[in-house]
Amino acid sequence: MTDKDLNNISAPQEEENVANDNNIGNSKSKCPPRGKLNCYDWLSDIPGGYADFDMVEVQFKNTRKGFYKNSTNIPLEIGDIVAVEASPGHDIGTVTLTGRLVALQMKKANIKPDAEIKRIFRKAKPADLEKFEEAKAKENDTMIRSRKIAESLNLNMKIGDVEYQGDGNKAIFYYIADERVDFRQLIKVLAETFRVRIEMKQIGARQEAGRIGGIGPCGRPLCCSSWMTSFVSVATSAARYQDISLNPQKLAGQCAKLKCCLNFEVDAYVESVKRLPSKDIKLETADAIYYHFKTDIFKRELTYSTDKSIPANLVTIDAGRAFEVIAMNKQGEKPLKLQRDGDEKPKENKEFGDIIGQDSVTRFDKNKKKKRKNNSSRDNQNQQASPRQHSDNHNSHKRRDKNRNVNGHQHRPKQNENKVENSNNE
Repeated sequence: MTDKDLNNISAPQEEENVANDNNIGNSKSKCPPRGKLNCYDWLSDIPGGYADFDMVEVQFKNTRKGFYKNSTNIPLEIGDIVAVEASPGHDIGTVTLTGRLVALQMKKANIKPDAEIKRIFRKAKPADLEKFEEAKAKENDTMIRSRKIAESLNLNMKIGDVEYQGDGNKAIFYYIADERVDFRQLIKVLAETFRVRIEMKQIGARQEAGRIGGIGPCGRPLCCSSWMTSFVSVATSAARYQDISLNPQKLAGQCAKLKCCLNFEVDAYVESVKRLPSKDIKLETADAIYYHFKTDIFKRELTYSTDKSIPANLVTIDAGRAFEVIAMNKQGEKPLKLQRDGDEKPKENKEFGDIIGQDSVTRFDKNKKKKRKNNSSRDNQNQQASPRQHSDNHNSHKRRDKNRNVNGHQHRPKQNENKVENSNNE
């Protein structure tokens, strides 16, 4: 085989490898980043240029976003890494949205029309990405050192995260503090230590939990780290409306604040409670006075007790019956009993329960234990019965020996008598 033949064989293989590399690059650039801040561009496939817009949404580390003007008309797609204008220098981010929907996102973010809008420089070059990776690699070490510096200055604050700018000339320090903190001296020490421009941003405990992430008690990822973007204050009244026990250990999330999910169903509970009688109203019958004990909101059932403090003679009725009794009491009438005729539920017969125990998960373990107990009881019985048997056997042996002795004494005189008779005869 000649050199020309080898060249002819290797050329198509090289072309295939280059084509595959190009496809990989295109797939990486077109693949949108996955996260809670994504917005589906449903105007992208509309013809006629309606979706064209010169503003672009760019996402940086975690939840930080910005809107930049594409003044040079660079062809950008979702997932492209771009270098944008910053103060000072430039920053590196990822394009998350283009087109007409960016205007709606800017309106949602309350960006004023006269606000200063920065521009996009270019698509990120390999040199830009190298600087960005070098700056990103220093973030963890910078955070640990800055925490020690804040502790040495006796500042009541916690630095939760550090984000370097794409060119490494600026660092944003995210901190948590319950009170107002004077960090002017801290900024001077940090600037001298790290030789970068310092920017301090205060975040809440919920935002820190969203940045760190984790698994909630429900077994799912934290809402603040998966889809929530705005945080609303949560009050203990939300738990009261839902009849949840006010246990701080169960109501608190991983951020040590009240769980955000307490607010998810409060509106439904509030609307349902409006259609139920008040808890303060007492119901009077011919034989007793009933006080409110508990409410099943979604079944629209109320349970009343004849005692205010303890559950006594509990009676469960629906909301309609409660309103009827309230109307009768206002008119001065008292029903014979709280429930309607025929509404009394039959008492559950507890005799037909799970007698066999087939619903129990540990039913086989119980059988083994029973067998072991039976075997041990049999052994004990045998051990207790064995000395009696020995004594009985011993007594029986004694009786046999006595009988033998008695029989022996009886035979011996007979033999002597025979001998005497024989001698007389002789």
